[in-house]
Amino acid sequence: MSPPVAPPGWSRWLVPPAALSVHLSIGQAYAWSVFKPPLESALGLSGTQSALPFQLGIVMLGLSAAFGGTLVERHGPRWAMTVALVCFSSGFLLSALGAATEQYWLIVLGYGFVGGIGLGIGYISPVSTLIKWFPDRPGMATGIAIMGFGGGALIASPWSAQMLESFGTDNSGIALAFLVHGLAYAVFMLLGVLLVRVPRPRTGADGAPAVLEGVQVSARGAMRTPQFWLLWVVLCTNVTAGIGILEKAAPMITDFFADTSTPVSVTAAAGFVALLSAANMAGRIGWSSASDLIGRKNIYRVYLGVGALMYTLIALFGDSSKPLFVLCALVVLSFYGGGFATVPAYLKDLFGTYQVGAIHGRLLTAWSTAGVLGPLIVNWIADRQEEAGKHGAALYGTSFVIMIGLLAVGFVANELVRPVHPRHHVSAAPAGKEAVDVPRQQPESA
Repeated sequence: MSPPVAPPGWSRWLVPPAALSVHLSIGQAYAWSVFKPPLESALGLSGTQSALPFQLGIVMLGLSAAFGGTLVERHGPRWAMTVALVCFSSGFLLSALGAATEQYWLIVLGYGFVGGIGLGIGYISPVSTLIKWFPDRPGMATGIAIMGFGGGALIASPWSAQMLESFGTDNSGIALAFLVHGLAYAVFMLLGVLLVRVPRPRTGADGAPAVLEGVQVSARGAMRTPQFWLLWVVLCTNVTAGIGILEKAAPMITDFFADTSTPVSVTAAAGFVALLSAANMAGRIGWSSASDLIGRKNIYRVYLGVGALMYTLIALFGDSSKPLFVLCALVVLSFYGGGFATVPAYLKDLFGTYQVGAIHGRLLTAWSTAGVLGPLIVNWIADRQEEAGKHGAALYGTSFVIMIGLLAVGFVANELVRPVHPRHHVSAAPAGKEAVDVPRQQPESA
């Protein structure tokens, strides 16, 4: 499948809606918790077992983005969106079959493995195309699309809950809900497949293809640079800090104020989770757009430095003031979303546009790591503290100190990022053609 080239006069503002149609769909992953209680009741699962499809999906997101990034660059966004559509929708259809036949392994295989591949390929499918269409505002462009992934749950959560209420929460009702999801998302993602276009190759004054400008580094070359691994640490620490609150948000705010005169109700805790999702989504477009104005390194200084301050305030004063607790958590979650949306533009600044999608895919292994690390830190320590007889805010003190330390590590890693050494640059090639992945030779004195 050849990348579809935009005809003359085609508006670049049609690309963000194409990206959003994919990201709003795969963002359903953040709404998996809606299916957990019905699955546990219908199939006799434990909480750990019912979380397995989501966990495997996030792992496969990182792995498929890492291994499929080069293919996305080679075949273009339409190919990638088509693969994402097929895998993500097929994952729901397999899950529907698993629920109908009470074969939970099919749900794990479908939603977690097959659907997770769709998550990864779909997540990176529009990134390099958006950066090429919006070289003047790459942070804003990627923020618009990646905002959809954060906001997908805001649509999917009430929609899924309403379907389960209408169809029932037994295995047949769950199966029907999975089936509707698979078919509906296929149609919605198809809009992106049909709409997406890549820019026409630029030409020079003599009519020849223009060469790629500025620093250009291949995906293979990028992984040999310290900059790539420093950004890996930056992304991993920022995501770990955010997901540590997001994954346990409702019980966390309940625990913090359980021993006060104004405990948090179940309804209020659910509202808090919704607020966090909104902050996550708003941060993706707001902070990433701000990075176009103040620079990528500076915005990550905010994410990591101010994020550590927010965690400190929660640890010291969070149980004495609900507004302070909520405000600090909202800021941390806005940084969590903003970090995802800003990192493609940061990669573009360092490595150029040549294979930025493939580089981004490899960097998302940091997300897979953080997706395990963040919940593990918060939940394991809370369980140990509870066994020791502690309760309330004391369950989280140690984990918050660890999060502050991780954010400090990320802050230092960001400070160490420098421009990529010329020895890692690829030789120039006409735009739209393959550059030669041969490091530029340096003088012997270099």
